Amino acid sequence: MNAKEILKSHILKTAQLTDEQFDYLFSHFKPLSFKKGQAIISEGDKVENEYFVVSGCLKAFFINDEIKMYILQFAMPTWWTSDYGALYNHTRATISVDCISDAEVLCLSNDDREKLCREIHQVEHFFRWRTNRGYLASQKRLLSFMNNDTKARYEELLALYPQLYNLVPKHLIAAYLGVSRETLSRLYNAQK
Repeated sequence: MNAKEILKSHILKTAQLTDEQFDYLFSHFKPLSFKKGQAIISEGDKVENEYFVVSGCLKAFFINDEIKMYILQFAMPTWWTSDYGALYNHTRATISVDCISDAEVLCLSNDDREKLCREIHQVEHFFRWRTNRGYLASQKRLLSFMNNDTKARYEELLALYPQLYNLVPKHLIAAYLGVSRETLSRLYNAQK
């Protein structure tokens, strides 16, 4: 499937759009290609867009004052990412987004998303549904960090996203789980 078909299939799972409405929606997206390791958003950038992943894998992350990386999200195909705090509040980025692998994305500006939501109720419904799902996923992850040990968090991650283990380098999965590479290796080897 091409990028347009992938996006259409994704949106139509939640919102009912006519072909004309979808074509109009799609006309507001800009296709972009990025190479492995390339930054899409860097700390301090002005953030005006969100990104729908067509292919490849991205990560959204924060680096603290001690130069420790905290991974907030992996974005696989049909996932969305950005620094949403900066996007919605019109502030500079505190979260960076870069490419774990070569990636194809569709870029949608905040202004265009808001315009589309005003013009087409089903588009507003889709973005509200997507935002709610993202919020719930964040809550679930936070609760997992508060209640589960490392092994349980690792098993939960693999159960939810089995393809992640083949897409993402192990040191990044370790950073996402908040553990060392050695701990992740022990968990992985114990499952074999």
